[in-house]
Amino acid sequence: MKKMFIRYWPYVKEYKFYYLLVLFGIILTVSATTATAHIMKPLMDEMFIQKKEEMLYLIPIALIIIYVVKAVGRYIQSVFMKYIGQHIVTRFREMMLEKIISLDMTFLYINRSGELISRVTNDINRIQYFVANMLPDLFRDSLTVIALVSYIIYLNPMLALYALVFTPLVIYPLIWIAKKLKKYSHRSQVKNADVVTRLTEVFNNSEIIKANATEKFEINRFSKENWKFFKINMKAIYVGDSVPPIMELIGATGLAAVIYIGGREVYDGSMTVGEFTAFLTAVGLVFDPIKKVGAMYAKIQDAIAASERVFEILDTKSRISYGEKMLDEDISSVEFKNVSLKYEDNYALNNVNIKIKSGQNIALVGDSGGGKSTFINMLLRFYDVDSGEILINETNIKDYENNSLKHHISLVSQRIYIFGDSLAANVAYGQDIDEKKVLEALALADASSFVDELDDGIYTQMEEFGANLSGGQRQRVAIARAIYKHSSLLLFDEATSALDNESEKRIQSALDEYTKDKITITIAHRLSTIEHADKILVMQKGVIVACGSHKELLVSSDVYKKLSGQLQR
Repeated sequence: MKKMFIRYWPYVKEYKFYYLLVLFGIILTVSATTATAHIMKPLMDEMFIQKKEEMLYLIPIALIIIYVVKAVGRYIQSVFMKYIGQHIVTRFREMMLEKIISLDMTFLYINRSGELISRVTNDINRIQYFVANMLPDLFRDSLTVIALVSYIIYLNPMLALYALVFTPLVIYPLIWIAKKLKKYSHRSQVKNADVVTRLTEVFNNSEIIKANATEKFEINRFSKENWKFFKINMKAIYVGDSVPPIMELIGATGLAAVIYIGGREVYDGSMTVGEFTAFLTAVGLVFDPIKKVGAMYAKIQDAIAASERVFEILDTKSRISYGEKMLDEDISSVEFKNVSLKYEDNYALNNVNIKIKSGQNIALVGDSGGGKSTFINMLLRFYDVDSGEILINETNIKDYENNSLKHHISLVSQRIYIFGDSLAANVAYGQDIDEKKVLEALALADASSFVDELDDGIYTQMEEFGANLSGGQRQRVAIARAIYKHSSLLLFDEATSALDNESEKRIQSALDEYTKDKITITIAHRLSTIEHADKILVMQKGVIVACGSHKELLVSSDVYKKLSGQLQR
């Protein structure tokens, strides 16, 4: 727990003023609680035994004042502690998302989306419960215990010793229970991530599930994870819920000892009835926060486990590091010099050498797994080279600052990403919306006709995954997005695969004029897309096995002749 406080301290110390308000509220609450025990002495001795009439008025008024002070203290403490908790957790959510999306693509590929979502939502919520609920209660109850113990020692040191002698007995079982709970909490959070992952897969693949009538199959797969989650949580409940009865038993034993020994002192005349009543009330009050602290200590293990998972992400270092050089001019040249990249034991790219200049249209063809997508991904810095270097404008790509580099690159991939926003916002993604530029980009992407038919035109709200558009329409929007960005390096990864031949020809004709002063790299699925390219790179197993124009390759490369026959079909 000490480690967790150390990790949170840099964030917590920013809320000093709010913590002072919380401390003020806690002092009021603790003082009122101690006064509740102290008022028992005059209640018994002066009101009931000595029968002082003024006490009939003073004690009820004092009692009301005590509880007003206690109520005000609790309200101040609760409101400002929850403000701190909510604020810290809101920041942590943003920090987590910022960290995750800043990490390299390898990290994002390795970690399931459900796992990452669980860490941003479920784990953060567990931390919130600790910061906003348990932490203030732990602090308040600890101070209450200290105040009440000090008071009962003041009243009768010997009797206090008998009352508190059983308390240390609870420490060992609490430590054992805490270790168990932390282990179960880790397992619970991992299994929760499995449940979220399974749900994410179901919702993201609903079409294929419906098409194959595999609803029952998916429900069974989800059910297995769901009930494993249940069993782990029940183990934590069995262990965690053993704390209150243990504390109850120890408290009752201590209280019994106080009644017996204190009763004898009253009989012997060494204590007044009022003193004994105040002492007994204080002991009763002190065992309640002790029980709460014990129960909270067990529950805190859940927050510690969640914190470890959160800080594990925040401490992760990206494999991709960016330089500080700003790319202030258009990309005029791209060069791969002896570039190699391995996935496990296989080469994704092997000793690739190519130089591309502004105005050139380069096409990549080859069998699946030949390295075409990897070639493009290297320019986007999804991965870094194992050997060799990639030069942009004669400078190593690693030297450029990330945003300035990506500002000059546009990607249209096989998978089309449509966000839950207006069509215009999707085209201008990440930039201010210029209505004229949006319409021009859509026109170049051959999208004007279907946009005009939408109820709200370019301001029509897109459904999740762009469900209110056809596949071809989504692809046109993606091409328009690349055009709107007005980058000097365009990357097309089978960008027209969902379009018919006529639509593709219209878009290609518009793009030929648009890209004449830019570098265009295209992964092609149709011969019509690549036959007019300046250079065609034929790739197999990460190696460029042939390079040239369409006509040159038909003469010089048997591999290309075979591929061109497949591309025509």
